Amino acid sequence: MTDAAAQRLRGLAVVVLFAAWAVAAHVGSAGNGHPDINVTLGLMPIALVAGLLLRRLPQPLPPLGAAAGLLLLIWLWPQLRGNVATLYWLQHLGTHLALGWLFGRTLFGPGEALVTQLARRVFRHGISARKVRYTRQVTIAWTAFFFGNAALSTALFLFAPTDIWSIHANLLTGPLIGLMFVGEYLCRRIKLPIEERPSFATAIRAWRAPQDGGQA
Repeated sequence: MTDAAAQRLRGLAVVVLFAAWAVAAHVGSAGNGHPDINVTLGLMPIALVAGLLLRRLPQPLPPLGAAAGLLLLIWLWPQLRGNVATLYWLQHLGTHLALGWLFGRTLFGPGEALVTQLARRVFRHGISARKVRYTRQVTIAWTAFFFGNAALSTALFLFAPTDIWSIHANLLTGPLIGLMFVGEYLCRRIKLPIEERPSFATAIRAWRAPQDGGQA
């Protein structure tokens, strides 16, 4: 199997797993299924985003902090089992706020925008001023998307039936993120020359690559 075929297969597996999780989350938000399984599924995105953010900290989380987090989770577990829909809302809200902060914080201060930093890791020889402007605009767009989707999720959770909120939060969030990627890809093709347009796989490798001490 070639590397390209293996990458496509892994990508397909990720899509299938995410779709299965989204359906299970929708079912759990409606009060169906085993409460412990529903809580575990609801906490998975929080753990994933927390791990992503902790991985980007200059210092690792001390063992005492990890132990305190585990004890807090054990103490809260009975309350979480009885409020599964609220857990999924908090998970959706917290994940989007964290990702919005991850992108948005790089728009202020002396450093460069997050997507600009990723572009520099793809194009080691340097990037043009046009690409710097474009990648900053992309960072702004992702920041607005995550914060906007968090606000919409909260409004639906507070004022709409749970099923309607769950459709948006659990079933439509993935496709909306996919549309963001497609929209950004189309904009990139219009605004940037071909030599300044990395493939999606290249961008993912840049994200996963060890940092060079930058702000990202």
